[in-house]
Amino acid sequence: MAQIHRNHFPLSTFFVIYLIPFALSRSSTYTDSMHYQELDVKSSMQKTKAIFNLSPQTIQEEGVAETPSSELSFTLHPRAAIVAPKEKDYAAVTKARLARDSARVASLMTQHQLSLKNLTTMDLNPADTSFGSEKIQAPLTSGGNQGSGEYFTRVGVGRPVKQFYMVIDTGSDISWLQCKPCTECYEQSDPIFNPGSSTTYKSVGCSSEQCNALRVSACQANSCLYQVSYGDGSYTVGDFATESVTFGSASAKSIPNVAIGCGHQNEGLFIGAAGLLGLGHGKLSFPTQIKTTSFSYCLVQRDSSASSTLDFNSAPPRDSVTVPLLRNPKINTFYYLPLAGLAVGGRPVSLPESVFAFDSSGYGGVIIDSGTAVTRLQTAAYNSLRDSFVKLSQHLPKSSSFALFDTCYDLSSMSSVRVPTVAFRFGGGKTVALHPKNYLIPVDSAGKYCFAFAPTSGSLAIIGNIQQQGTRVSYDLANNVVGFSPDKC
Repeated sequence: MAQIHRNHFPLSTFFVIYLIPFALSRSSTYTDSMHYQELDVKSSMQKTKAIFNLSPQTIQEEGVAETPSSELSFTLHPRAAIVAPKEKDYAAVTKARLARDSARVASLMTQHQLSLKNLTTMDLNPADTSFGSEKIQAPLTSGGNQGSGEYFTRVGVGRPVKQFYMVIDTGSDISWLQCKPCTECYEQSDPIFNPGSSTTYKSVGCSSEQCNALRVSACQANSCLYQVSYGDGSYTVGDFATESVTFGSASAKSIPNVAIGCGHQNEGLFIGAAGLLGLGHGKLSFPTQIKTTSFSYCLVQRDSSASSTLDFNSAPPRDSVTVPLLRNPKINTFYYLPLAGLAVGGRPVSLPESVFAFDSSGYGGVIIDSGTAVTRLQTAAYNSLRDSFVKLSQHLPKSSSFALFDTCYDLSSMSSVRVPTVAFRFGGGKTVALHPKNYLIPVDSAGKYCFAFAPTSGSLAIIGNIQQQGTRVSYDLANNVVGFSPDKC
């Protein structure tokens, strides 16, 4: 029987991400016209119905194109409906997404609590996995049509290269995929990975730095075993190994010796994906292992079959609104932002200055997450934001609450409507303004729209992917900044 070593409790969680067009606000005299925006009700209602017409597409792997600057670029592929929604109407799809999202948030909150109580500091220097300064891209598409809030990228694993859909997750460090022999596996879209057919698969030894860096590990026949548990009851258990990882076609240049989990027992709400690509800030995350200086993503509209890119070592767009990336000394995985406040209709929401700060013990703060859909704010902050929005939205016909949303409107008789602006305020006077479709969203196909924020009783606030949708979010790890740039998908 394997001997279990618990370095500190795990709680990885799903990978982050919907993004929105952000714009840099400029101070000006308050006028009604400048602080309201048009929401295209007709267009978004059409998308709620089109989700049921999406059909699977065949992915054709294409060659790699090299740019004049010698940056490595990979062709992206649209991923239509990999798995059709099981629900029969859009309201049921929304309820399933929100239930899954609530489980995600509970998992992050638990991870936050356990990490603060069971912190272990370790050094990890994976051998021979650096990919230098070359630019890398991978396809990125929405998993929304599967009833989930995650985004998926197409990743090549092993030699010969086999392609898999994997969830991207900025709230997790450990990358893993389901492997044969599979004693307990959920249904995925791709064939299950067979490590025995790969010439680059290598087991990780029990005394290795990679194995010692795991939060929960075991040793069996001098081979390292891993376990990752999630707050929603999902888990993955199996062998910890190193493998070759390829972005793009089988002929693309590969990244060798990436530590991944090869899961033989996996259960939960992963829905269609073969596994997870951990993009967190910890020592075993994919960005850390390949020693990348930056990465960025742009999340497409959640009900779309369109695609975008996940880029590594690429420069952020020049028009990016940049804010500092904070490091919580108690938690390595999460990406913290210095949120100073919120604004509705161009006016600051009244909030205590310390509401979004983390204390010396590591509690509190605001993280940006690709796997959480709905932005969660501490209850007092949420109530102030909601009340400010409601005050300026009295012209909208009210409707009943829906799942975790307590502020909803009946827009069934309208083709477009004016709504007050909403923005995140950061230090230094920088503001990230949201597009209406990223804070007032349809929850059914009959015209019911809800304010897409929610309260949390925990100390941690989370900027979710609905509020990121349509904007390229750039993580400059070398300079510790995060940039937001609209319409760069």
